[in-house]
Amino acid sequence: MNQPDNGSLSGKRIAVLMTDGVEQVEYEQPRQFLEQHGAQVTLISPKAKGEQVQGFEHLTASRQFAVELDVKDAKAGDYDGLVLPGGVANPDALRLSEPSIGFIRDFGATGKPIASICHGPWTLIDAGLVDGRKMTSWPSLKGDLHNAGASWEDSEVVVDGNLITSRKPDDIPAFNKAFQQQLLTA
Repeated sequence: MNQPDNGSLSGKRIAVLMTDGVEQVEYEQPRQFLEQHGAQVTLISPKAKGEQVQGFEHLTASRQFAVELDVKDAKAGDYDGLVLPGGVANPDALRLSEPSIGFIRDFGATGKPIASICHGPWTLIDAGLVDGRKMTSWPSLKGDLHNAGASWEDSEVVVDGNLITSRKPDDIPAFNKAFQQQLLTA
């Protein structure tokens, strides 16, 4: 049995909710980090299991990733943590998916850690999870988050209770560490 003090996330189940337009590195690096620490990660999407999600490197289409679970079949209580990667098109599309926003809202109600980076926090607005929270994001979301009741700051990672947010791909190492710490203490 792994000891929690060594940073092991063995036994932790993590959902990553995303769709086409995801910033590829904001999916791949957190997933790799979580799996290297023993977590089981599931790619959830409003697409059907087995369909492909189109990843992007900024504005250039890149790799595709197979959906492991349709969000309609996902239950928030089955997971210990939720990752919401960015990219502009990904969270914009998720905002129009009621099953996706419902999953995020339900997950928020569990009080378990939610890690959102770049444009990912857009979905948290629609799920009603930002009012009164301290957050960061890609700078263009500052006004949207402020208008939804959040206090925005320009930091590589902001932790407010169970909510972990970061601005951009350069912040991923701090983002990963902060999420790991939340998962170990949750």
